[in-house]
Amino acid sequence: MKSLVTTAVLAVALLAGACAHAQQLGPHSKGPLDVTADELEVQNKACISIWKGKAEALQGEARLRADILKAFFEPKAGTSGAGGATGSSACGDLIRIEAEGSVYYVTAKDQRVRGDAATYDASADTVTMTGDVVAVQGQNVLRGNRMVFNTDTGEGHMVGTAGGARPRGVFYPSKKQKPDTAQ
Repeated sequence: MKSLVTTAVLAVALLAGACAHAQQLGPHSKGPLDVTADELEVQNKACISIWKGKAEALQGEARLRADILKAFFEPKAGTSGAGGATGSSACGDLIRIEAEGSVYYVTAKDQRVRGDAATYDASADTVTMTGDVVAVQGQNVLRGNRMVFNTDTGEGHMVGTAGGARPRGVFYPSKKQKPDTAQ
C-alpha cells in the first residue's frame, strides 16, 4: 500500500511541475494544463508520464485528445531523485507531449484537426500533426499529410506527401445578408 501511495504522490509532484511551467496548448490559452485518461503510468527516472485510454489534455479552449498521450519533462540537475529525502521529483518543465492513435486537436468551437499522430513542442509553441491530417474550420476543410500549427500565433503550415499528394482545401464563401431595400 505504501508504494501505491508513494507512486501517486510522485505522479502528482511530477505533474505539478509541468503545470506550473507549461506553455500554451492553443492560441490565447492561459492557466494550467489539465490532463486526464483511463490510466496513468509515471516513469520518474525518465521524467515521462504516459496517459492511456481516452487521454485528453486541456488548456483554456484548446484540447489535445488521443488514445495515448506521453508527456516528457526536463530532468533537473542537482536535485534529489524521486525517492530522495526532500520528496521532490527530479523533473522540471514540460518539453513536449506526443499523441498517438485517433488524435484530435481543437483550438476553438469551430476549429479542429485530426490525424494519426501529433507532437506538442512546448518551447516552440507548435503542434505537429501527421498521417491523414484533416483540418476543419466551419464548413472549410483542408487535407494533407503533415500540419504544423503555431499555438502562439494561430498560423499553420500544411504539406502533402513525398509521393506527390498535395495539400487540398475546400473553402466556402461566407453567406452575407443583402440589405433589405423594401421598407
